[in-house]
Amino acid sequence: MQVPLYNLAGEVVGNVDISDSIFGVPLNEDLLHQAVLRQQANARQGNANTKTRGDVNGSTRKLYKQKGTGNARAGGRKSPTRKGGGSVFGPHPRSYRQAMPKKMAQLALKIALSAKATDGELKILESLELAETKTRIMAGVLDALKVEKTALVVTSETNANVVKSARNLPGIKTMPASILNVNDILSHNTLLMEVAAVRKAEQIWGTVAAGEDNNANA
Repeated sequence: MQVPLYNLAGEVVGNVDISDSIFGVPLNEDLLHQAVLRQQANARQGNANTKTRGDVNGSTRKLYKQKGTGNARAGGRKSPTRKGGGSVFGPHPRSYRQAMPKKMAQLALKIALSAKATDGELKILESLELAETKTRIMAGVLDALKVEKTALVVTSETNANVVKSARNLPGIKTMPASILNVNDILSHNTLLMEVAAVRKAEQIWGTVAAGEDNNANA
């Protein structure tokens, strides 16, 4: 597959070949949905906690005698029916972690990348080397590339100039190619990648995926 190649001025300087095994995978909405839910669930801390009647501080003395008062029978003040009492069926610390087979997770990532390429929301740069760490320089690059709303900027390795120049721009997130994930790809309108970042992604997931597919078909 060939896509336009841009420079920092937003000009098309040629075309670049990208791997169909990474950027040409058919859409599978069910798998994408499962992958997004898994990532969001795994990000949850799961530390919400409530006190049961056994955890509430207070006396266990019976409030009044069992009979003869005309009131309903009552035990201690820690009953869930009383103010300040314990909670019933409240949340307690738990793990929300969901597992997914490695092949499915890799396929979901490739589907997300392919969806961006298919929808024209993938833009590839020759290089994203900035001369200075300036927010206005990064903003100028994004304006030249006609990046609207939100964008995920992907470099081959962590680039301090890019990270610092983009961190004050609302809706812009940067990351190296090695930690690309489905949720970040789909939650940004534009996917902006260096050529070197594309090659890194192809190196990490392209060859491995091809080998796995062959084993699966055997």
